[in-house]
Amino acid sequence: MTSSFGPNGHPVFLAAGDYRATILPVGATLAGLTFGGRDVVLPLAEDEIPQAFTGKVLMPWPNRIVGGRYTFDGTEYQVPVNEPETGMALHGLVAWDAWDVVETSPERVVLKHRLMGQPGYPFQLELQAVYALDAETGLSVELSAANAGTSSAPYGVSAHPYLTADRVPVDRCVLDVPAARVLGGPEQSGSPLDLSELRDTEGTVLAFNAPEPIGARTADHAFTGLPDGDWQVTLTDPETGFGAVLSATGKEAPWLQVYSGEKMDRLGVGVEPMTCPPDAFNSGEGLIVLAPGEEHRLAYRIAGA
Repeated sequence: MTSSFGPNGHPVFLAAGDYRATILPVGATLAGLTFGGRDVVLPLAEDEIPQAFTGKVLMPWPNRIVGGRYTFDGTEYQVPVNEPETGMALHGLVAWDAWDVVETSPERVVLKHRLMGQPGYPFQLELQAVYALDAETGLSVELSAANAGTSSAPYGVSAHPYLTADRVPVDRCVLDVPAARVLGGPEQSGSPLDLSELRDTEGTVLAFNAPEPIGARTADHAFTGLPDGDWQVTLTDPETGFGAVLSATGKEAPWLQVYSGEKMDRLGVGVEPMTCPPDAFNSGEGLIVLAPGEEHRLAYRIAGA
């Protein structure tokens, strides 16, 4: 007889000071983070199939591969297209896989997953996600991959938390994104899937660095021109002063996807620190090539504000 289980695996709960976090093994998902009982990321129920990749780890590529096709070391590959409306391969191969919980404590959990490879991505990677809570600084996340195969492997990584100011509408929130450039056109009518042109954000509706609320503005764009050192994105409700902060470094995450959360009823903003832009498997921009035995790490942090 098999035991029953839900679509996300058995949750792991973390606590430190006024912070609480929930981690789900499927997709190494960040399913909840609260500070003082208020939501810092949009929560995901244990038995809920995630919409729009809520909280998931995105490996071995973030964002999109156009047509699901790419060439690496002279060989052409085709990975499954899972975004039919665009004909693109979205967010890697492990978001729906069950990861193994290999270490737990009240403040920390370590999950691992072995990516064995498949016809479109015939590379072997040992993947790890570490979530750790600190009473003062919030949640730190470290995502790593080691090439366990015998040939070099193309690689990129991100994660898909939705920052929220305790689930108030993002229209009334202020969003601060310290990015100088954007793919897909700076005007609101510009397509986020136009990956051919990188433009300045200054003076456009995608310049999320002013004190005005987001209002009706929308985004699903890849940003860059981030500071070389530490950078942070903040989402704040000016009526309560409460908000969320995601921070990383430009060295590890020189790209950032920002999504205004239409599929989440605009109660949170997708903020995705990325090692590379969309379609890096074809452009080569920011693409990481892991030699056999080589390891890569990306760290970021989320806190209440």
